[in-house]
Amino acid sequence: MLQQYTKEFRYNLKLATPVMMGMIGHTLVALVDNIMVGQLGTAELAAVSLGNSFMFIAMSLGIGFSTAITPLVAEADAENNFKNGKSAFKHGLFLCTTLGMVLFLAILVAKPLMYLMKQPIEVVELAIPYLDLVAFSLIPLISFQALKQFSDGLSLTRYPMYATLLANVVNVVLNYLLIFGKFGFPQLGIVGAAIGTLASRFVMIIFLWIFLKKKEKSKAYVTQIKFFILESKMMKKIIALGFPSALQMFFEVAIFTAAIWLSGILGKNPQAANQIALNLASMTFMVAMGLSVAAMVRVGNQKGLRHFKDLRRIAFSIFLLTFLIEAVFALFFILFNEMLPKIYLDVNDVENLTDNTEVIGIAARLLVIAALFQISDGIQVSVLGALRGLQDVKIPTVITFIAYWVVGFPISYYLGLHTEYKSSGIWIGLLAGLTTSALLLYIRFNKLTKKMINSD
Repeated sequence: MLQQYTKEFRYNLKLATPVMMGMIGHTLVALVDNIMVGQLGTAELAAVSLGNSFMFIAMSLGIGFSTAITPLVAEADAENNFKNGKSAFKHGLFLCTTLGMVLFLAILVAKPLMYLMKQPIEVVELAIPYLDLVAFSLIPLISFQALKQFSDGLSLTRYPMYATLLANVVNVVLNYLLIFGKFGFPQLGIVGAAIGTLASRFVMIIFLWIFLKKKEKSKAYVTQIKFFILESKMMKKIIALGFPSALQMFFEVAIFTAAIWLSGILGKNPQAANQIALNLASMTFMVAMGLSVAAMVRVGNQKGLRHFKDLRRIAFSIFLLTFLIEAVFALFFILFNEMLPKIYLDVNDVENLTDNTEVIGIAARLLVIAALFQISDGIQVSVLGALRGLQDVKIPTVITFIAYWVVGFPISYYLGLHTEYKSSGIWIGLLAGLTTSALLLYIRFNKLTKKMINSD
């Protein structure tokens, strides 16, 4: 009985691992920025956190929207329908690039909100010049996502990984040169980190395009594209899938962003500690995101073939694999909860010793809660991927809204600001929201696939 699920593990991992590496690569950009900026002090680390909180919201909308491309390309690939696959890619790339420009302008307009959010003033003044440059990087990033989702839909998951890893090398080198002013370069502090991020995202899209043009399977899709000859039918199809998917990701990312802002109300040290714990949890979440893409691709393929029993079995094998991997991460966070935060701060800095000690203590407590929500977070995102593979997006959007904003946020707000739990209370709310989401999405997928099998 169990073997029918475990026999899929190898292929699921083969498909998901490059996606995981690529997603971890995205998070590594933030990790490197945080570690390098953390050497400048807790105010600078909190400023990057505040600036990135705006970015996370915009990125969630862009990345969520781009996921519409993958199931359409995967279904067309299974049906050997080149015309539909190319149309999904072309219209998806056009819409994602347009969305990137809109989100960049929206962040520029929203910047003054920082002064109204009860954040420490020194943190806001450091964050604004950082945000200007990082916001512009949304345009290449979301265009890259369109290419990536297309590549994933063709099961060519390695090429986005290569482009992301190369971009990380560029980011690390530029950060080192520009944050600290090495080898004659100007010492720009956190603005240097923003320049590194911007440059790395342009490198990412250029190299992925080159990879896809050279690969036989994808070459015909990415060449001779008539960008401005657009069909309303495919535009509507991508928007109908992409807009709810964007909202799903937005609802989840927004509650984590709210956690950053609530932590800022508690002070710069709780905000810095929140950023450390969030960055570590994000790294492990990217593994689940890889499995979510594998679920989307494989479910999309089986839907195209109308193999509904295999579709359900393969999806359940991915859920089981996700559970096992996230349980290992949970154990890791519990065992090393006090050691991991020390990576981010200079523990030998006598001048900031009190601040750094407080940040490490808070972050260690948050990591214990993060250990618990690893499993919920992993399950909910892999089930969400499977539902996107079925092109079922409307009901899951309502589910994610209820889980995060009807259940999770009120708990975070009350426990964080009105009880002694403080930072831990904010994260207990996150745990409640993620667990509710995982449970309701699983019920939805179970019901839908049983109905598909019975009606076949």
